[in-house]
Amino acid sequence: MGFSFGFSLIPSWAIFLITVGVSFCAYEIGFRWGKYKGERSEQERTAPISSTIGATLGLLAFILAFTFGLAATRFEERRELVLKDANAIETTYRRAQYLPDPSRREIQTLLQEYVRIRTPSADPIALQHTIQQSEELQEELWKRAVLVAEQNPTSVMAGLFISSLNEVLDIHSERIMVGARTRIPEIIWLALYFITILSMAAMGFHSGLAGFRSLFIHTVMILTFSGVIFLIGDLDFSQGGFLRVSQQPMLDVLQKIQKMGSST
Repeated sequence: MGFSFGFSLIPSWAIFLITVGVSFCAYEIGFRWGKYKGERSEQERTAPISSTIGATLGLLAFILAFTFGLAATRFEERRELVLKDANAIETTYRRAQYLPDPSRREIQTLLQEYVRIRTPSADPIALQHTIQQSEELQEELWKRAVLVAEQNPTSVMAGLFISSLNEVLDIHSERIMVGARTRIPEIIWLALYFITILSMAAMGFHSGLAGFRSLFIHTVMILTFSGVIFLIGDLDFSQGGFLRVSQQPMLDVLQKIQKMGSST
């Protein structure tokens, strides 16, 4: 049985604040423990732990780079799917122009409404409502496509239209999977925070043994690592973060089909 920790539901700004807070706490605990050990053992003060800390920080940097690459790849996939979705809808609309009335006008009206609701929302409830509306419109479009095929079994344009509509349905499923259901696995988040806590505690321990700490240097390091984790969370948060996938291709297609609809 798996366990869910809800990392995918935490906003990116909250991830940054949590990371900064956890890192400072880990550093402070490590510093006090190192100071305690250093005051009671000279051997602890002279132990060569710098290489161990360097290796821990290097491992943290590697995990950050891996996770950032994973989030960036998903972000790029979502952006490409928006463009792919817009192109498929436009092609379907253009091919629908060659269908006989009244199916042509009904399908074009449904496609305009379909494009209008395709801008995703950060609110899970609103997003679910958008998905439900999209799938209801898809059912209506498919029913009319089946009717056109039955009435025109030898029509080449009817076949091309159905092919385009089928691509629209496939891309919808891809967008749901990549945009709403595929997130960074929570086990990776746990590993990332576990290594971050150990790294910050190790830095604090080293400073405690030395009996000196530079708050400026360590604050800069903590903020740097926290900033990278913030970017990872923001890239993974789909439409709810600061880095959002542009919906301009969908808006452009909506304008195009509205012009085409008004000219017919």
